[in-house]
Amino acid sequence: MVDRNLPRGRAASTPVVGGLAIALFAATFAPAPVRAEEAADVAGEAILVTGKGLKDTPGTPAYSTQILARDALVSASSGRIEDGLSAIAGFQQFRRSDSRSSNPSAQGVTLRALGGNASSRALILLDGVPMADPFFGYIPFTALSPDALGSVRITRGGGSGPFGAGALSGTIALESADADQLGLVTASLLGDQRGESEASASFAPRLGGGFAVLTGRWDRGKGFWTTPADQRVDASVRAKYESWSVGLRTVAPLTPDIELQARALVFRDNRTLRFAGADSASEGQDASLRLVGRGAWAFDALAYVQMRNFSNVVVSSTRFVPVLDQYKTPATGIGGKLELRPPVGEAHTLRLGLDARRASGTMNETAISAMTSKVTERRKAGGDNTDLGFFLEDDWRLGALTLTGGVRADRSIIANGTYATRSADGTLTGRTDYARQADWGLTARGGALVALSDAVKLRAAAYSGLRQPTLNELYRPFTVFPVTTLANAELRNERLVGYEAGLDLTPLEGVRFSLTGFDNRVRHAIANVTIGTNLRQRQNLPAIDAQGVELGAHVARGVLRFDGSLLWNEARVDGRGASADLDRMRPAQTPRFVASGTLGVVPAQGWKLSATLRHVGAQYEDDQETDILPAATTLDLFAEFPLAARAKIVLRAENLFDETIITRNQGGSMDLGAPRTLWAGLRWGM
Repeated sequence: MVDRNLPRGRAASTPVVGGLAIALFAATFAPAPVRAEEAADVAGEAILVTGKGLKDTPGTPAYSTQILARDALVSASSGRIEDGLSAIAGFQQFRRSDSRSSNPSAQGVTLRALGGNASSRALILLDGVPMADPFFGYIPFTALSPDALGSVRITRGGGSGPFGAGALSGTIALESADADQLGLVTASLLGDQRGESEASASFAPRLGGGFAVLTGRWDRGKGFWTTPADQRVDASVRAKYESWSVGLRTVAPLTPDIELQARALVFRDNRTLRFAGADSASEGQDASLRLVGRGAWAFDALAYVQMRNFSNVVVSSTRFVPVLDQYKTPATGIGGKLELRPPVGEAHTLRLGLDARRASGTMNETAISAMTSKVTERRKAGGDNTDLGFFLEDDWRLGALTLTGGVRADRSIIANGTYATRSADGTLTGRTDYARQADWGLTARGGALVALSDAVKLRAAAYSGLRQPTLNELYRPFTVFPVTTLANAELRNERLVGYEAGLDLTPLEGVRFSLTGFDNRVRHAIANVTIGTNLRQRQNLPAIDAQGVELGAHVARGVLRFDGSLLWNEARVDGRGASADLDRMRPAQTPRFVASGTLGVVPAQGWKLSATLRHVGAQYEDDQETDILPAATTLDLFAEFPLAARAKIVLRAENLFDETIITRNQGGSMDLGAPRTLWAGLRWGM
């Protein structure tokens, strides 16, 4: 029998144990026996441990950039990182559902209306490490606790620096909170009206001249009904979920200018969607080491390993029995980077280096007869993707004008691709070995930032980027009844060319406004293309074009706070010459208008009150523009006030007015997003 709640595959414990051992050794025995703020070496230089990478370069603001502070992340009404990131208009997952009620493999991220499939077109980094799943390209959101983060920097547009080959639509850089931000001990425990619970805790001691942070999170619930009441059958169930994660991070000074950072993360996530027995599960064990030097020759050296697994059971929407058991998908991601910033004069900041990534994985599944419940076929598919990139960038300061430019060369290889089928007794019935694909890709970006005054800055940028198809897109078919989507081993790299111009205003202290217009074109965009009744295939479209305007606002005056973000876009498929007639159609899962605004009040020390109004415009489910997902507007509330000592009461309200949010619509078969959910609980030390 197959345990459908837990993914199976390689144990993947060795890199985690090794990472933990290295981390603890570094924290305990690093050569800095006193506190960082008091330490000094023999030359009298203060040792400053940050736990971060190298600083942003002067040219960074030439691109459309926005910062989310820790306070905004821990005040999300759902307590989930994807909810906090949704405060940035243009942040988009494949579907509107969050990590309680979506299939994990559909949680890819993109920016700027370039959606349409479930893989990430945006690069998500945690302390410099790419977080996308090596096989699927989705982001393990349940492993990323908002309470453990210090800030998030979102840079829209194609990337060219380290790991730039994954930053097709932009980069979302997550930075972990340090010991000062967390305090020695923090904890929270909340529950909602359905009896669901969410708990998190951290322990962040100073160790010698550095610090360690141990974090944990666990949430569980019977879930809400994703199936509309008039479509439920006896087999329909709530979207039950349970997930946990444990992370350990240490930072230790080796010299006054060099620090060692080590991180380990272990997580598991189980969900049930729509029907009894339709269980999905994912797990991961990640470890990384990072050496950061801030001397005259600044450098950032990073190495990481990821061991992931995924399982999923597909249940027939007519007979309500399992028809496909994707019982394990073990995948491994290994990579690293080296960035150097040599001293080339005060007017220039030069970055040069290389990075490498390798993703390998194998899908294992069994097809099951809906009539007899017997195995009819066994399937296995997978391969290896590698990318080696070389990059060079320079920022040049000329008084009020800053110029920035960079170039990147990538050697990408798709190899060892195979798809094999066997009968129920294990006899080989078919095997296809796919041809090796290799490509050199050259991308670049450049921008200019001019400060007309302290209050007014103008910026303009142009960029290109690329993304490899994932192993999932190349080799794994999937079914969301009644629609089957086929893989395509002949997919080519996606390539983006984009332009933007913007204005940043700071008329008063604590007041910022931004306006950006952009024009992006993705050639060979990968989409799920309809090729028959209830049948689709992943194909390279000729292109997706997206033009739009982004607005941002931040106001912090007295006790009032306001943060707002808006995106309007006109995205269309250039389908000339494609296998399907998609020309001028809107990409699937791409709303034209998205806006979010949060109004907060901080009446006294320890108090926080906020309301978030969010609107997502109508979007199409499919490439044929036949099934629509109506617009949805939600109101969320958050309140926190002191109770005693370091304890606080926390109240949260999701979707206060119980707006109906349709997250899937396939020929009238629908799924719904989170209904009104009320949370209450306690926090300690945050």
